[in-house]
Amino acid sequence: MVRAYSIDLNTVNQLVLRKQHLTDDTRIDKIVQIARDIGGLHATEPLTPYLSLYARTRNFNKDHLDAELHIKRSLASIRYVRNTLYILPKDMIPMAFAATKQMVEKNSRGFAEFRGISPEDYEATSRSILDILRGKEMSIFEIKKALNTHLNVPAILNLMCDQGMLVRGRREKGWEDRNHKYSIFNEYLPDVDLTNIEESEARTSLIEYYIHSFGPVTINDIAWWTGLGKTEVRQAIGSNPGEMLHIEISGVKSNLMLMRSDWNILNNMGTSNVPVVNLLPRLDPYLMGYKERQCYLDSENYEMVFDRTGNATSTILVDGRVVGVWDYDKGDIPLVKTYLFEEMDESVHNRIRSEARKLGEFISGKEIQLRECDSMVPLPRRTAGGFMSPLRDC
Repeated sequence: MVRAYSIDLNTVNQLVLRKQHLTDDTRIDKIVQIARDIGGLHATEPLTPYLSLYARTRNFNKDHLDAELHIKRSLASIRYVRNTLYILPKDMIPMAFAATKQMVEKNSRGFAEFRGISPEDYEATSRSILDILRGKEMSIFEIKKALNTHLNVPAILNLMCDQGMLVRGRREKGWEDRNHKYSIFNEYLPDVDLTNIEESEARTSLIEYYIHSFGPVTINDIAWWTGLGKTEVRQAIGSNPGEMLHIEISGVKSNLMLMRSDWNILNNMGTSNVPVVNLLPRLDPYLMGYKERQCYLDSENYEMVFDRTGNATSTILVDGRVVGVWDYDKGDIPLVKTYLFEEMDESVHNRIRSEARKLGEFISGKEIQLRECDSMVPLPRRTAGGFMSPLRDC
């Protein structure tokens, strides 16, 4: 019988906050290290990686991420777990690519076919795109103009990226723009070899990497985050049983696993009487890292945080647990809105106000106003995309 180690929920949340660089003493200004430690920067929404880094650094500037992506090229964007766009350290990209290529490429190939692109069309057009991009970085509009084609160019570019032929580069109009420029992968990242790791080895590394970043976790968490089957997950975990501990958390019924090295960290963790307050952007890795979310979210508040498809909105955390949501409204006068699920101690409430004001000023570059809302519409009752503006009606 496997021994289970017991631990309380607050201690678990403190551990994960530390691993996610969300406590005062674990915030650092090493962007590449943060991206590595937190499972990559979720990049589907343009602002998310910037705001995820703002929450985890001491002196973050928007140009810092752009420099790592487009000047130093120590980071790059690829479609990764759950067919989602992530920013990863470039030395992790071969592992990430090999572990998820089959799943990602299947999805993008199906999308291309849905858009009416035949295999013959794709073969010919992808060759033309490589010729056009030689030594250049170009936008979708520029590529489409050069091709002079009726075909759906975005679908072709997505598939080329997911096959490792192209890489998504800088956003055309700054940090809020959704449109990338594209380059040939081997020109943009000449020292990255996408063939240097086998799929099975890459998937085992992916699972271990995930547990390091998010543990303690369940089998369901791992399978959901990676997109792999539970049988494959169990086999990978079973191949190295000495590194894994089984954990029991008071009040949580799931069977959880933790890396042995994290147990050592737990035993040496100090305690603090000062609450940890975080305002995280929508789709932040801390929120999106788990299928089973009872460790950081009460069930009665679930629909305030996640929509019907599992997208997490922008949240307010106290000591690792979600206590509310926040929203940003550009307007003539920038505005940060907050909605709390429960009454907070006044000192904590003041911390939330302070963090909301600083975050709004970071986003807008100017002074902002605060508004505290007394209600919100649950996200599943909203139209698609409601998670992007959870307090729109406030």
